Amino acid sequence: MMRTWRKLPLLAGGLSFFLTSCDLAPKYQTPHFIYPDGWEGKGIMGNAKPADAVVRGEWWKIFHDPQLDELEERLNAYNPDLQAAAEVFTQERDIARETESRLYPQIAGGAQMSRNKQSEGRLFLRRTNNTPIYESNVAYSGAATWEPDFWDAIRNQTHMQKNLAQAGAAEYALTRLSLQAELASNYMALRGIDAQLAVYDDSIRYFRTAVEITRLRQGGAIGAGLDVSRAENELYSAQAAQSYLLATRQVQEHAIAVMVNVAPTSFHIQPIKDFRLHFDTIRVKEGIPSTLLERRPDVAVSERQMAAAARAIGVSRAAFYPHITISATGGFEDAGFDLASVAKAFWRVAVQAVEPLFTGGMRRAALQRAWSQYRERVDSYRATVLAAFQDVEDGLSQTALYHQEQLQQHQAVDAALRTQAMTMALYTGGLTNYLDALVAQQDALKARLLEVQAQTRQVQSTVRLIRALGGGWSNTLLPDIKSIDPIGPLQYEGLHHARPAGEVPVGTQQKGSEIQPPAAESDLTGKAAVPAHP
Repeated sequence: MMRTWRKLPLLAGGLSFFLTSCDLAPKYQTPHFIYPDGWEGKGIMGNAKPADAVVRGEWWKIFHDPQLDELEERLNAYNPDLQAAAEVFTQERDIARETESRLYPQIAGGAQMSRNKQSEGRLFLRRTNNTPIYESNVAYSGAATWEPDFWDAIRNQTHMQKNLAQAGAAEYALTRLSLQAELASNYMALRGIDAQLAVYDDSIRYFRTAVEITRLRQGGAIGAGLDVSRAENELYSAQAAQSYLLATRQVQEHAIAVMVNVAPTSFHIQPIKDFRLHFDTIRVKEGIPSTLLERRPDVAVSERQMAAAARAIGVSRAAFYPHITISATGGFEDAGFDLASVAKAFWRVAVQAVEPLFTGGMRRAALQRAWSQYRERVDSYRATVLAAFQDVEDGLSQTALYHQEQLQQHQAVDAALRTQAMTMALYTGGLTNYLDALVAQQDALKARLLEVQAQTRQVQSTVRLIRALGGGWSNTLLPDIKSIDPIGPLQYEGLHHARPAGEVPVGTQQKGSEIQPPAAESDLTGKAAVPAHP
């Protein structure tokens, strides 16, 4: 009988080895979509090459604006929302490591030493030479507990958490791309406001000249006071609109400051006094790349969450099978320090198997919920994929039509400026009334502002298209599921430096009792040097 008990752990270990392939999770496959033959006006998806509509790496540099490059680099280094997204990934993979640790035996050791003295006057004390007054006890022991993963419950939980960690890495990439695109769009809107302010400066100078001309004509008794009032109204209205634009510019500037982790009071972008935006025009070839689903971080997030939901089904299925635990305890105990003796050893080995017989339908409900959550993730993935293609189609349509709008609006500006010059010349020569000149001035100002707004929309639509195409990201940048662990099972060195994983930066833990963030990350003065882009 004793030999049978001694062989029990060995038999359990062998049984665990042969049942490691007992995976109760359904076989997971990424859904395959049947795409339509063509997307509206943009050709067949399968025929597009991956390089047709993607900009790799630091995509904002295609606009050749040094100020934008500097802002994007600072955002990548110091934006708190981006750093928080990186910490979320770190937490997810730490949870995966905690879950995976249950695959290993949990081993603990202990030592105990005691020395006590009894009272010589206590009741019922036998006063003999054999009665000890002083007693000592020394014991060293160890304990181990192991849960054989017969039904792959722990392995499925581990894979589920690792899939969620990969989703966290993709979420980080999505947050970074969204922030980069938002910053670029805000910066372009700011430069668009600068161009509109330059248009107002030029128009206000023209309106001042018009006021002087109407006053001279009124003083010479060849013009009416009504013309002066109309000219002054046009001048003051333009000045009021310019003041409103200045306020809008400051608000836009403050938004950019917060994105790059700088206090708005100490942040300023020097205005550019030019009528036109000087961003390089980017023409994206028509066609949706066949690898679009591999380039979108949001698609990767949804797909990894779907994979995690499939693993959760295996965990729920394992709850229907026995839960087995093997434990062992042993050590040495003696009244002194002479412990090197088998006679002074103690040990205990136990095996426990628990099979829930009645739970009121709890396990069945949990399994049905797991299946429902998986189907929910599948539907969410389908919706995310369709939204991805919608974003690309919208971007392709907008960039093409906004470029056409910009060219057409430029022609309208040329015509409006010619009309303004001709009507003012006719009015100065007394060949027409001031109302014609006033209408021409208003049309010219409106046309010039619309041209700047069309230019702004065009460059912003390019940013949105690049974002829709993933900004050069690829799911190959996700950390591999086999190397996502932050530490090894026996790692006790370098605990303040977690292992990097994928492209997500891993923060260094603080040593000691003080928690003090790096000075560069806490700089709200705007004086910190912008580091090189990692």
